Amino acid sequence: MTPEVRLTPEVRLRPVRDDDLSVFFAHEQDPQANWMAAFGPPDPSDRAAFDAHWARIRADGRIVNRAVTVDGALVGRVAAFPVGERTEVSYWIDPARWGRGHATAALTALLRELPQRPVYARAAKDNAASLAVLRKCGFVVIGEDSGYAPARGAEVEEYVLELPAEAADQDGH
Repeated sequence: MTPEVRLTPEVRLRPVRDDDLSVFFAHEQDPQANWMAAFGPPDPSDRAAFDAHWARIRADGRIVNRAVTVDGALVGRVAAFPVGERTEVSYWIDPARWGRGHATAALTALLRELPQRPVYARAAKDNAASLAVLRKCGFVVIGEDSGYAPARGAEVEEYVLELPAEAADQDGH
């Protein structure tokens, strides 16, 4: 089991526990968060689909999932997962906690756990907050893509970003 990682006086990462899933599900019920994330599940209110998704990803040893806590309260999650030959990262923070640096701190810590570089991420082009988190963590835009976003009911343009090996070397990650 991975030990808890201390990030700052208040933000910490720890392994995901069974009792975290209800909180994660509650976070996904926020319409604004779903719109911002864009590429979520077709029906965020479908608890059976949510549980099946989490059962699959928790059973996959290639996926790194961490719960994000602030002062002991569960506020979100951060993950690294394979997409083809690449490793991509994602995160979800409770909208009530947005704008406080929690996503940046959590992603920074997760990147320290990952030995491989480069690492990739994707964000809707209009998701300025997520793009700011990724840039603060050293990611740079390397391309563009688009796809159907269930939360928006439309095709959405996105940026593909990379954390290159040299960026990690400069930070000591």
